[in-house]
Amino acid sequence: MTTPISPVETAKPKQGAVLLVDDEKPLLDLYGEALSPYFEVSLATNAKEAGFLLHKKTFKVVVSDHLMPGGNGLSFLVDAREEYPDMQRVLVTGYMKPEMLLRSVNEAALYRYLLKPVSLPELVKTVVEAAKLYDQVVAGRN
Repeated sequence: MTTPISPVETAKPKQGAVLLVDDEKPLLDLYGEALSPYFEVSLATNAKEAGFLLHKKTFKVVVSDHLMPGGNGLSFLVDAREEYPDMQRVLVTGYMKPEMLLRSVNEAALYRYLLKPVSLPELVKTVVEAAKLYDQVVAGRN
């Protein structure tokens, strides 16, 4: 006689932690909901709060909005790169000027940038791919 497997046992394990940063709470919640089946998701509404969370746990990927009150997402990602070089960084922006793109590639070493409005399938695909790259980078060092 076999015992039935509970849904908890068949659920796919989470692929690590991701941090989402956006001052627009409804958007933040929407992104979090889209990613929560795959990742342990933490949410922050500003760069200061995000910086605090970065010190609390290891994140594979951080997705940050560009323009937020009290802090620029790109500057936050540049700082995050210095302290957490393995963590993959994704910038969400409503408008990307060519010079800003160059700066973000050079200074923040972005994994990718996404233009608003971001489609949820594109967000999920990008974060899953970024998390895989994080795993490869970390595994390559060990």
